[in-house]
Amino acid sequence: MNDDFPRIITLQRKERKISQKKAATDLGISQALLSHYEKGIRECGLDFLVRIADYYNVSCDYLLGRTPEPGGKTLTLEEIPDDDGNNEIMPSNKVLQYYRKIINNSISLLFSFSQRANSVTLIREVSSYLMLSVYKLFRIIYNACPHNDQKLFKVPKVVANDSANAIISLNESNIKAASSGIALGTNDSVEDAETLYVTTTTLSKDFPDYADSLLNLIKISEESIARTRDTLQTQHRP
Repeated sequence: MNDDFPRIITLQRKERKISQKKAATDLGISQALLSHYEKGIRECGLDFLVRIADYYNVSCDYLLGRTPEPGGKTLTLEEIPDDDGNNEIMPSNKVLQYYRKIINNSISLLFSFSQRANSVTLIREVSSYLMLSVYKLFRIIYNACPHNDQKLFKVPKVVANDSANAIISLNESNIKAASSGIALGTNDSVEDAETLYVTTTTLSKDFPDYADSLLNLIKISEESIARTRDTLQTQHRP
């Protein structure tokens, strides 16, 4: 049974604020059967797959989780806008260039999305989180060569990573608080949670240059998580 189909058809219905009863009536099936499809209890036939794809105006590949794009498009390297201003040809293969563009564009979308909430704390903490994450990775790679001089950094290597992790954890806590409308100390918070409301449709509408990148980043990341979890569970089975 496809694990993505139940999740995606439920998401599409809820994003459109359609009741399960109305969707079932429009699709010509019982509410109980649609409920089974949405919960993954039963698997639909090909005719219903096409019918519900037409109903939500999305592709069958999207409903089956084969592509993160509702329209079914497969994103290529050439189609991803380059948001970092680096137009030089990288000495790497196309896969790495693909990932670089997706990450850059997703970060741009994250900033634009966060700015909607009009919270200084949210933007500041997101910025700190991302900068420290890049800082950590750069130092790890930099330290791989014993000839690289540690005098480039003011913070000693022995404490840098753990200190960065501590601040990143604090950033994450402040982001959770601010985005939940909780102002801690002198921090402000998001006053209207609806400013952060987003759907697959509004993502593409509001962030046309970056939405495709973020959707692909989500798909790649979740596939990686699923593979890792499956591997770890297999290793720990008696």
